[in-house]
Amino acid sequence: MNLLLISNSTNFGEPYLAWATTQLELFIREQHVTAESNIVFIPFAGVFINKKPYPASYDAYEERVKNVFASKLGLTRFTSVHHFEDKVKAVKEADCIVVGGGNTFHLVAEMHRYGLMKAIREKALSGTPYIGWSAGSNVACPTLCTTNDMPIVQPESFETLNLVPFQINPHYLDPHPEIDKMIKHGGETRQDRLNEYLAVNQKMTVVGLREACALWVNGNQLYLRGGKPMIVFRYDAEKGIQAEELEPNSDVSFLMR
Repeated sequence: MNLLLISNSTNFGEPYLAWATTQLELFIREQHVTAESNIVFIPFAGVFINKKPYPASYDAYEERVKNVFASKLGLTRFTSVHHFEDKVKAVKEADCIVVGGGNTFHLVAEMHRYGLMKAIREKALSGTPYIGWSAGSNVACPTLCTTNDMPIVQPESFETLNLVPFQINPHYLDPHPEIDKMIKHGGETRQDRLNEYLAVNQKMTVVGLREACALWVNGNQLYLRGGKPMIVFRYDAEKGIQAEELEPNSDVSFLMR
């Protein structure tokens, strides 16, 4: 497998996909994705893009991402799967699959609806490069259960692509972020929510992937890229939930086993 799983598309105050451009450039070069490659985009997480609601948001999302891929990466054969009547066939003919972020529940619902879970999984397992950010990284996991999103629709199943054997929480925030200078968050933190998940799913591992970070999967090898450490959560029967920080550019292939 060849996966690039990005936490977030945009850092505050930066252009769209700006921070991720270096990671994208390195990945597509390594995977020999060229201007002649047929790139298929999965837009279904984008339910409200450029003030356009679903389904017009799909066209707006395609335009937003295609502009970056063309101008920054030189990749112009970029088509959203929503244009195809036979979406499974479109995925099967792709040289590279890109899954954008947004609402994970809507993304998963539409992927199940059109039979894309199986098609994309088979393509990724066969070696076709897969790029995802935010919700697009969530769906590379066994389930969508560690998303941050509101369940605006009910998918057929919470099961997703199961390309990696752990769960990702994109945009991971450390406990008690400040809302403003005077008020601190008084409700459940991100870690509280992940603790709840692990209390129920005690054999699963959760990766808290901070913003401006990405995971590279090359076969059974896994590397952390970007400028921040990530945090790995596990449940221990004696010690409870344990957290481990892993530094940027680490080989974290042990998570694939």
